[in-house]
Amino acid sequence: MVTDKVLILDKDQIKKKISRIAYQILEDNFEEPELVLAGVADRGYILAERLKEELHQISGELNVTLIKITLDKISSTLIAGTDVPVSNAENKVLILVDDVLNSGRTLAYGLGVFLNVPLKKMRTAVLIDRSHHKFPVISDFSGLRLSTILNEHVSVTLKGYEDEEDAAYLH
Repeated sequence: MVTDKVLILDKDQIKKKISRIAYQILEDNFEEPELVLAGVADRGYILAERLKEELHQISGELNVTLIKITLDKISSTLIAGTDVPVSNAENKVLILVDDVLNSGRTLAYGLGVFLNVPLKKMRTAVLIDRSHHKFPVISDFSGLRLSTILNEHVSVTLKGYEDEEDAAYLH
């Protein structure tokens, strides 16, 4: 088993990827007065916060609401909570945000939180899409699409959650 970490994104590259994703989100929703970014705790929520900051910089008039989703990612059933009522996303565009899309389970569970909420549309945004989907979930916006073998692992560190600099590693 490979134990060496290979840096695939450094902090400057992550910043550029977040900026590019924000522009893509804005282009996809240029007529919307408001967006909801729902970040999967913990790194997905940090990315959602950063996307919100970037969206405010590139479009001052866009109102962006954040929702933090807490999931039991190991459970075989949906066990989830949010920091604000999911009704805050009603009749709005929702962007579900996570750090890495691997099998799609986490995003599928995140989507499940909003199944009974009438939305204008729902999109997904991830920093890295590994293309090993077991669930019918795709990333609408991704910073990097990476083809890996199944025994390789992608890890993301984000300042604000870890004490390390922003980085993404393959190991």
